[in-house]
Amino acid sequence: MRIKPLSKTDQSFLSEMLYLALFVPAGHEPLPREIIQHPDLVKYYQNWGKENDLGFIAFDARSNEKLGAIWIRQFKSENKGYGYINDHTPELSISVIPSLRGQGIGSLLMNALLDKVKNKYKAISLSVSVTNPAVRLYSRFGFKIVSEVKDAITMKKEFGLSN
Repeated sequence: MRIKPLSKTDQSFLSEMLYLALFVPAGHEPLPREIIQHPDLVKYYQNWGKENDLGFIAFDARSNEKLGAIWIRQFKSENKGYGYINDHTPELSISVIPSLRGQGIGSLLMNALLDKVKNKYKAISLSVSVTNPAVRLYSRFGFKIVSEVKDAITMKKEFGLSN
C-alpha cells in the first residue's frame, strides 16, 4: 500500500468514497447512488482542489488500484457540513473500499492526514453515526465527542496550537 496526495483529477473517486462513507446499518437497503448529488453532500467533493482542501488516496503499489481516501474541507457557517464546529475547523471525511476494511488502510490514511495537519490547524472535526464501527477508529486517534444529535455524533481532535 502507498499513499499519495489527492489532486483535482480525483474528484470522481472522492464522490465514490463519499457514497461509501455514508453509513447504512446492517440489514438496511443501500442508499440510492444519486444521494451524493444532494447539496448537503456534493459540497464535500465538488470542485476539489480549493484553497485549504487537503487529502490522500491509499492505493495498491502493484496494481495502482485505489483503496480508500481521506480528506478535509473547511465550511463556513452559511454552508455548514454535518460535522461543522466553526469556520476555522476543517471537517474530515474518510472511506475505504468495503471489502478492504479492517486491514489498516483507514489507519494509514488517518496517520498521513493527521501528520500533515497537526501544525496547521487547532482542530479538525467529523460527523459519524453513533452505531458506525468507525467511532472506535476515531477515538483511537484522539477524536472526542463534542455533540450528539439524534443518531449522529460530532467528534473533534485538537492539536494544541495556540494561534
